[in-house]
Amino acid sequence: MSTAPWRDPALPAAVRVDDLMARMTLEEKTAQLYGVWVGAATDGDGVAPLQSEMSADYDWDELITLGLGQLTRSFGTAPVEPALGAQALAHAQRRITEASRFGIPAVAHEECLAGFTAWQATAYPVPLAWGATFDPALVEELGGRIGRDLRAAGVHQGLAPVLDVVRDLRWGRVEETIGEDPYLVGTIGTAYVRGLESAGIVATLKHFAGYASSAGARNLAPVRAGGRELAEVTLPPFEMALREGGARSVMAAYTETDGVPASADPRLLTDLLREDWGFTGTVVADYFGISFLQSLHRVAADPAEAARVALEAGIDVELPTVSCYGKPLVAAVRDGRIPEALVDRAVRRVLLQKCELGLLDPDWSPETGEEIDLDSAANRSLARQLAEESVVLLDNPDGVLPLAPDARIAVVGPRAADALAMLGCYSFPSHVLTHHPEVPLGIDIPTVLDAVKAELPDAKVTFAEGCGVSDPDTSGFTEAVARASEADVCVAVLGDRAGLFGRGTSGEGCDAEDLRLPGAQAEFLDALVATGVPVVLVLLTGRPYALGRWQGRLAAVVQAFFPGEEGGPALAGVLSGRVNPSGRLPVSVPNRPGGQPWTYLQPPLGLAGEVSNLDPTPLYPFGYGRSYTTFAWEDFDGPEAEIPTDGSYDLSLTVRNTGDRAGAEVVQLYLHDPVASVTRPDVRLIGYQRVELAPGESRRLTFRFHTDLSSFPDRTGTRIVEPGDLELRLAASSTDVRHRARLRLTGPARTLGAGRELRCEAEVAEV
Repeated sequence: MSTAPWRDPALPAAVRVDDLMARMTLEEKTAQLYGVWVGAATDGDGVAPLQSEMSADYDWDELITLGLGQLTRSFGTAPVEPALGAQALAHAQRRITEASRFGIPAVAHEECLAGFTAWQATAYPVPLAWGATFDPALVEELGGRIGRDLRAAGVHQGLAPVLDVVRDLRWGRVEETIGEDPYLVGTIGTAYVRGLESAGIVATLKHFAGYASSAGARNLAPVRAGGRELAEVTLPPFEMALREGGARSVMAAYTETDGVPASADPRLLTDLLREDWGFTGTVVADYFGISFLQSLHRVAADPAEAARVALEAGIDVELPTVSCYGKPLVAAVRDGRIPEALVDRAVRRVLLQKCELGLLDPDWSPETGEEIDLDSAANRSLARQLAEESVVLLDNPDGVLPLAPDARIAVVGPRAADALAMLGCYSFPSHVLTHHPEVPLGIDIPTVLDAVKAELPDAKVTFAEGCGVSDPDTSGFTEAVARASEADVCVAVLGDRAGLFGRGTSGEGCDAEDLRLPGAQAEFLDALVATGVPVVLVLLTGRPYALGRWQGRLAAVVQAFFPGEEGGPALAGVLSGRVNPSGRLPVSVPNRPGGQPWTYLQPPLGLAGEVSNLDPTPLYPFGYGRSYTTFAWEDFDGPEAEIPTDGSYDLSLTVRNTGDRAGAEVVQLYLHDPVASVTRPDVRLIGYQRVELAPGESRRLTFRFHTDLSSFPDRTGTRIVEPGDLELRLAASSTDVRHRARLRLTGPARTLGAGRELRCEAEVAEV
């Protein structure tokens, strides 16, 4: 084994890497800049955009003689027993280290959006459900548990979380986001990053930046957002997750903004990310994103030029497999078209991260030595808690819920008896197993029907599917309506089928024309309501759908966003009353299917008015959710005050559970800026606190507002705190205001840099 300085763990990482790079050939350096996707499908039915067209041919044995930067999705490409997968990954790493001159292992990466995307691994609720919990501590625990499973399998890097902020509810990837508010996305996403990084896994923030602002809600469409939207909505979650979460990697987005692809934008990937924010980790390409500079964006004439453009912008690693950063890059450096210094810059970042991961140490071993149980009892318990906290009760006007334990219940609908109804598109069963129909799910996923029967053993439960998810066939209505007519209450379980690139109604590449329920489900719900039997609507979806058509006609409405493998029991617990619903909407629920393609973050011109016949006012606003108990918000302390533009201000209240059962309230703090030098959102979230209370119990909440939270880019693009009036609103949703505090900021406008305060801390004290 080499005793060269680069192998010495006692030396600083920078010294080790400089020594190593001085010994490497150009080919060996470029080999650190790409991944290889072993076993990826090329049959046109893959799990990445244009996978079959973009997958490259290579000789594995020859390739690894130069070393290798990354191994792509050893677990997430095909079903493999976890223990066997870990052995195979370890074997691949041994081959890489034995074949290459320096014996440097690859970084193994996997998807982990809603759990480790591997066969037999826990399928947790999707990120939109995380947002509904308003519970960062629980999400941090989730990140830690997923990270430990990844590490036990020999994985180093997780391609999560998604920090895109929803801008149009029709976008297929809404389920992958945390919500429509940048503060909620930032705080919840940062919690997940902290958990993942605490397990030693490199968290990868995606998609940087602007992906969710695509025109017409089409996947991978151009972004026409202005600089102010990027600065105020798109970028803050990434900044928070880097500064406070410690994320060590960022994934460049597929999209282009104002004609510049993210993968070709040095202002984004170098000036902002590294120089302004001080990021020192690695920037990785989204799958085939560098090749897309040639094939889709047409800003490069050939693979070598695509490599140059991406390296200049600041992309260090080509994923998922070698193309532009392989032989085309080497040839272009040799003939002088690309400076070798660009290669060296990227290689240094990659090797510094490998050094940090211990991959340059002489005692590194591919064997983890850990037992692998990717769906442990502890995992399932956490999945259940997260699912329970994420369920949102939207309506229950006559108290039909909780259901009577001995009721006659007709459970109907296309999502009632399908285990996949619980899962988002990046769960292994939805993402990969659809290509392997002969392989079992690998995990136990109770359906809503099964869970209701188990939850209410004395009830008489009948079932009929009624209709499919997306097809227009209505022939099944008759049987379902008959079952409903015979029951005391009908539970209609409707919603989405997660998939990829048009193979579902929600998920990557499954964008919606409008916000109607898919297929014949709306007509099916009409037929059920017409029976006169109370109908409880349960939605299992990846996005919100327009529900104004049934306003006042339903006995209750329960919303769940793909709640994972324990979602069935969680929903049954809400229906029975065992679980008191505490979820809050991370996205608004629209009234009409075409009337609200945008979100609650609107300036005055974006709100309802007399100049347009289209009313975008949602049926249920951001932050909304009901409970089976009641809460009083008392003893508010937030007097009018003057504070300087660099000052802070505390406001407090007492929350008391005035009902007869335990429950959780979510107190939300919004900012309203009545007059500013540029237009401002009417309200925007700047703080929140979830508090769990027993009957009669109280807690004192104090929010510590700093004036930095009122900042915005002025007309020159400079972020400032502007003097003038502000109003802080303590609210149960973006529209349900309970208390107001009026402030006047005094003194000169203040310019802010990258070190500004990003969050409003909340303190909870016993009363």
